[in-house]
Amino acid sequence: MTTPGPRIPPLPVEEYQALERELFGDAAFTGTMHVGRTWAHNPGLMKAQRPLQEYLLNASSLPGRDRELAILRIVWRRGSEYAFGQHVRMGRAAGLTDAEIERVPHGPDADGWTAFQKVLLQAVDELHDAGRLSDDTWQALARRYEDAQLIDLIAVVGRYWAVAVMLNSVGVQPEPGLPGFPADAPQT
Repeated sequence: MTTPGPRIPPLPVEEYQALERELFGDAAFTGTMHVGRTWAHNPGLMKAQRPLQEYLLNASSLPGRDRELAILRIVWRRGSEYAFGQHVRMGRAAGLTDAEIERVPHGPDADGWTAFQKVLLQAVDELHDAGRLSDDTWQALARRYEDAQLIDLIAVVGRYWAVAVMLNSVGVQPEPGLPGFPADAPQT
């Protein structure tokens, strides 16, 4: 879901990049994406959330394909086209195929998923809908995942639920060329 315009416009690029350098020094990202430039309106939160974001995207015990599939599903469920588009790119980099990405909106019952992908998508839907995993889903995940991976999955879904809500609420607009929802996707 997108709003007609941003409720909080992204900081100008130069101002954002200066803030990045001030907060993160040599570890500054100095990017230009709208999401970072919008987070920058709250430098304390921007700085506080960065380690969690870095962990979930770069150091998590989850396989990258699984992480990106889970993120795509939760941001789809929350209707965040901006986050979906960003994670289409990241999902492809993690090895997801275009067919898998296009199937995400159709959920765990869509044809073409592996048995484990169905469980993973079901887990995301349960976390979204009920705020917890059922015993059956937990046991199915635990046959493949270690405890740390189970916790990481819950954390990544929770984190991206919150990111999607923020993006939707403040009206972060897509950058030119950012992929959107698949054309044949059902309504969220």
